Amino acid sequence: MPTVFSKIVSGEIPCYKIAEDDNFLAFLDVNPNAVGHTLCIPKQEINKFFDLSDHSYTALLLFAKRVALALEKTIPCKRIGMSVIGLEVPHAHIHLIPLNEMNEMRFENKISMTPDAFEDLALAIRMNVNPT
Repeated sequence: MPTVFSKIVSGEIPCYKIAEDDNFLAFLDVNPNAVGHTLCIPKQEINKFFDLSDHSYTALLLFAKRVALALEKTIPCKRIGMSVIGLEVPHAHIHLIPLNEMNEMRFENKISMTPDAFEDLALAIRMNVNPT
């Protein structure tokens, strides 16, 4: 059964896309810890992060780095936090979260944004993603 992320990759479920290449997709988390909370995923449905091939693992990290650098250019923050948890969706993914304080990494305090705010933010970040 396809995961919610596989449905996003296939276009069945819309997303606020940040970056995409042949193998990976980055999009805003719709239940964010902070403004700019982004998910980076492989397009191939692989349940666990450490089940990725060595090549896919390193390529996903390099893809996430490009996205993180764009987040830093777009969103005022002290740094970009990275987390790999993988319990909420059985599809390998990296959380990139602009941080100003530690509690923004706890996944307990969520923020709300309007669809227009998500669209505007996604566009602003996309403008700062450097091509590979």
